[in-house]
Amino acid sequence: MIRHYGPISGVAAYGTRYVATAGYDNQLILWDAARKQALARATHDHLSNQTAFSPDGRHLVSSSSDYSARLWSVPDLRLVAVLADHKDDVEMSVFHPAKQLIATASRDHRVRVFDFTGALRATFTGHTADVISVEWVTGRDELVSSSDDGTIKRWSLETGGMLAEIDLDGVETDTVAITRSGAIYAGNDEGEIIAIADDGATTTHPAHEAGIKRLVYNADRELLVSLSYDRTLRVWDTSGPLAPVATSSLPPEVWPRSCAFLDSDTLAFATFGSSYATYRIAAREWNLDGIEGTPCVNAVLVDAGRTLTIGDAGVLWADGTPHSETGSLCNFLTPVGGRVVTGGQMGKVFDALTGEVLHQHRSPLNCGAAFERDGVPHVVVGAYTGEGIVFSVAADGTFRHETTLRLHANAVKGLAVSGDRIFSVCADGSATWFSVETLTEIHHVDDAHDRIANGCAALPGGDFASVSRDYKLRLWRGFEPTVVTTPHDHSIKSVAATPDGRFVATGSYHGLVAVYDVTLGTWATTRVTTAGISSLTYDTGTRRFLAGSYDGHVHPVSH
Repeated sequence: MIRHYGPISGVAAYGTRYVATAGYDNQLILWDAARKQALARATHDHLSNQTAFSPDGRHLVSSSSDYSARLWSVPDLRLVAVLADHKDDVEMSVFHPAKQLIATASRDHRVRVFDFTGALRATFTGHTADVISVEWVTGRDELVSSSDDGTIKRWSLETGGMLAEIDLDGVETDTVAITRSGAIYAGNDEGEIIAIADDGATTTHPAHEAGIKRLVYNADRELLVSLSYDRTLRVWDTSGPLAPVATSSLPPEVWPRSCAFLDSDTLAFATFGSSYATYRIAAREWNLDGIEGTPCVNAVLVDAGRTLTIGDAGVLWADGTPHSETGSLCNFLTPVGGRVVTGGQMGKVFDALTGEVLHQHRSPLNCGAAFERDGVPHVVVGAYTGEGIVFSVAADGTFRHETTLRLHANAVKGLAVSGDRIFSVCADGSATWFSVETLTEIHHVDDAHDRIANGCAALPGGDFASVSRDYKLRLWRGFEPTVVTTPHDHSIKSVAATPDGRFVATGSYHGLVAVYDVTLGTWATTRVTTAGISSLTYDTGTRRFLAGSYDGHVHPVSH
């Protein structure tokens, strides 16, 4: 049976005939849109991020974290060409409206153009951070790209150079959409849609309460759809000044990373499940038929002698048996005061052991760390919008929101507590220290990492370890890091340490676990899966690290 076994990160449509989905299970799947039936599948060597149809519907292009884009024939999904030369993840690929050309956006800071044989035709350099999206301008050999460097850039295929740069005040911008007339809309991490005129002048429209992850344009009705981590979609009329048409909350199954128009009233959506969802704008009606949960593990924890896992399906498993349900994708498991706290895409804080909702936040949640303050158990939960939400747990189990800390200006990717310090790392590469006693900031480093920081772990005596997309392990003694080169050649996702701090395990999106002996300065490596390592923890009972994976399994790793 053809289905997804990890979250669907990208979706495309060729009218009402075909839908294509790209997933974190490395798969690209082609569907019959009328019957919602899978027709064919293809695979990448790593996460498949996005996909797009050619204008004539005869080809698909997929973008992957295996540092390639791939061109496929439709409907058999036969590999036609590999678009190589990228030095990091390919986030997006788009077909030229009239020529056999494909443009790619990569986290190596570059935009490239290939032909259908896979030959590189142009490389555009100038962005100073990851390039997240790219679009062709209708009727011209021009491209528009957006980047984490907070700029929009326009490129000429004819000259091979940059035509214009629009500075968006350094705010990260994940997505752009271009109308038939050439008007540019950009969605940023502050929830704003920026309309960009031909002369570069900008008009800002507040649109969402959290970052906008995708803009999608429909030329037939001149509609613009915005998807946000505030868990809403909004539809806008672009025929005049930007005007709202419709809005809807997203079901728990839907991932606001991608959508596509099947027709001028129907949208297909990426999900955390086995298939895609659809939404009818006029009827305000969702169709979630055929979407089943996936086995993906996002977090693993050893608690009270049991191995607990949770993932995209929101089901807590205890020693391989379903224990409770949250109804939401969850990213972490943190024990505190007899509870195990979790949360994820819905912005809800749950007790994972019971499924009880403890708190509602305005954006998704990434991570958590427990500590004691004045003898009372506390937990701090990190949010996509940069906050650290602090809760206390009373002796009778009462869970109370104490305060909200402004940790970062972007998504909190990792939290750890050691001694009297709370440590956090951020998607913008920064690191912050807060005092456990006063819950105030002690120190902040803007450029703590060279790329996106993905996680951190506690070391004894108020020290910490952190990992990043730059393939480095950082050991923080005070506020200064020792930067350790790792054996990884793909982004490091997770990190954990033994209680004495001698061994630090790092896990990558490529399935490699590398354990560093701090005393000897040596590495031991093992690739435990072809899927990504989502999380790491140390089991003091077996004296082994446990690596949770997107393949749905927990892999023990010795040190």
